[in-house]
Amino acid sequence: MGKIISFANQKGGVGKTTSAINIAAALGILGYKVLLIDLDPQGNATSGVGIAKKNLKATVFDVLTTDASASSVILKTPFENLWLIPTHTTLAKAELLLGETEAGEFVLKKKLEEISDQFDYIIIDCPPSLGMLTVNAATASDGIIIPMQCEFFALEGLSQLMFTVSRIKAHYNKALNVTGILITMHNNRLILSAQVLNELRKHYADKLFETTISRNVKVSEAPGFGLPVYYHGKHSKGAVEYLNVAKELVERI
Repeated sequence: MGKIISFANQKGGVGKTTSAINIAAALGILGYKVLLIDLDPQGNATSGVGIAKKNLKATVFDVLTTDASASSVILKTPFENLWLIPTHTTLAKAELLLGETEAGEFVLKKKLEEISDQFDYIIIDCPPSLGMLTVNAATASDGIIIPMQCEFFALEGLSQLMFTVSRIKAHYNKALNVTGILITMHNNRLILSAQVLNELRKHYADKLFETTISRNVKVSEAPGFGLPVYYHGKHSKGAVEYLNVAKELVERI
């Protein structure tokens, strides 16, 4: 059975989608079969792997709200060992529909059961909120990766997210754990970054990925070309860092 990992943080702009795309692509480069699920109505993970949203005939919205199977909406991306369940802005409607559905928290989990043995890893990019879409992802997952920046507001958000994870674990998914906390857009020359990182090491030392993701031009440019950073600049610092995080993830799991 493939391992299901959600990338979640209710705070936007923390590199969540960027990390989901690049770690999924890096796992594919390492030889693993990977399915990336875009569960964010903004659809950035979809466009970030070169899939045009305007041409989509079916998306994860159909999986969550109709009888459509997960396998019926999977697309092969142009990248090695990487497949996608895409999304569109219509996914925003799913929050309300899932809330009105009996056992709505388990819809995604049930749909993924039929395909989880076809992939080594299923990576879910969650929206920047703690609503029904994120709850569905967490209920279906073996673990959660929390991307975050070295800022004090991010520390406050982390506490809230940890509480939410504990609630989901208690009510919907006893096997759920925080797989890791990933520092993104890191600048080791800033005193604030060092202070926040020290706080994280005090309280979450066992959860922190050893590799941090630096601010990197290639990482910022790659989505504009519909490419994971490895395919935009394989020798760039960002590509190397995300590959190292993927290796750490494999070791942790």
